[in-house]
Amino acid sequence: MTRLLVNDDKFGPSSLTEPTSSQKEKITNDRAFSKTVLIIDDDPDVTMVFSLGLQDEGFEVYTYNDPLEALSQFRPNFYDLILIDINMPKMNGIDLSIQILELDTNVKICFITAGEANIEVLRELYPTRSIGCYIKKPVTIDQLVRRIKAELE
Repeated sequence: MTRLLVNDDKFGPSSLTEPTSSQKEKITNDRAFSKTVLIIDDDPDVTMVFSLGLQDEGFEVYTYNDPLEALSQFRPNFYDLILIDINMPKMNGIDLSIQILELDTNVKICFITAGEANIEVLRELYPTRSIGCYIKKPVTIDQLVRRIKAELE
């Protein structure tokens, strides 16, 4: 692991350990792909695992477990990609994504869910956007990283 970062919803990543020289070289190489990802999922274990896995690959990651808090703290033109769980209490991921796109029309969104999602419904909601990024849980970190990198290229 290049470095361990812990996300605090209010303050973002903070460094906990200093990398070794070989890890610093990997960090330097990873910086070429450094992108900012926001993860919104009501399951804290999912956000933690996804966050650590993406950080290990050089991503800057912010997480929220409450969709309403994520929306109230949303920073337009800051995130390169947002991972949104479809099935969440208080506000589902589809409604959340509609409100986020009103604040930032350029952000890329990938939907994640353990349940079944109707891709045709998503296409109807976003007729002018490509809804190609739908990730079914469970997903390995390697699969997640490959999918996110492909969406950001």
